[in-house]
Amino acid sequence: MQIRPVFVSAAAVIAACSLFAVNHAYAQDEADATLETVEIADGIFLLVGRGGNIGVSAGDDGVLLIDDQFAYMVPKVREAVAAITNAPIKMVLNTHWHGDHTGGNEALAQTDALIVAHDNVRVRMSSKHFNAFFNSTTEPSPPAALPVVTFDDTVTFHVNGHTIRAEHVQPAHTDGDAIVYFENANVVHMGDTYFNGFYPFIDGSSGGSVMGMIAAVDQALERMDESTRVIPGHGPLSDRAGLIAYRDMLNTVAGRVREGIDAGESVEEVVAAKPTAEFDEQWGQGFIKPDDWVALIYGIMAGND
Repeated sequence: MQIRPVFVSAAAVIAACSLFAVNHAYAQDEADATLETVEIADGIFLLVGRGGNIGVSAGDDGVLLIDDQFAYMVPKVREAVAAITNAPIKMVLNTHWHGDHTGGNEALAQTDALIVAHDNVRVRMSSKHFNAFFNSTTEPSPPAALPVVTFDDTVTFHVNGHTIRAEHVQPAHTDGDAIVYFENANVVHMGDTYFNGFYPFIDGSSGGSVMGMIAAVDQALERMDESTRVIPGHGPLSDRAGLIAYRDMLNTVAGRVREGIDAGESVEEVVAAKPTAEFDEQWGQGFIKPDDWVALIYGIMAGND
């Protein structure tokens, strides 16, 4: 198998913010969609496009993708992989169920890629889902898009000279999140437990938990050192220091919201207190604005998070 050289531009590490709830916005300009490639380590790449960041393991055993963005991005994904290697895409590991991470499942499965995910990913994808925060309904995925292999706690891939271990965390972004460790290469794909550079969406309607997000990050940090390369679900490639800053922001804001709830304050009162004020310049420029994000985490935490 031949690994081809890849041109890496500075823009390749800048990811567009996108989530399953805004699919329609991206569908309006699908023709302009681009996908850029960043080489992280030998045989390990990051694909940055319209949906969640894609991790790639390429080598003699074929290609393993970590997530696969929206359905309309599949041709771009195939092109990007073909520029890396002439090997086929054999497996896809979904870090959770949202469509900006699983939208390519059906098309890739039709060309014999094996879809793998946590048990709850298949459950969520198989059912109609209403999201209260976005006031939107997601229909069940086609049967061909569903994971064929599911796991409870962990699953390990031994491919391309790497040991790649996916570990389910307790409810965080959703109730089916997996963090993926490229153990030989010191690379971690966090899925949507990590939004780098903006306030994260926590899907309470899918069992997500504010405190679970913090716990998931802490769990991953225990496995990292200063040289670890960290792939977030959305946003630029990061490292341990960047993940610590994210964890500290989450922990501080969650603590302030909890204080307000415990004091009997309404969501309007907690939002008005601006518990995110010192973080807004760095983290508040994404699609969820600061006041809406405070209201989101208040709603989840008030529900006994």
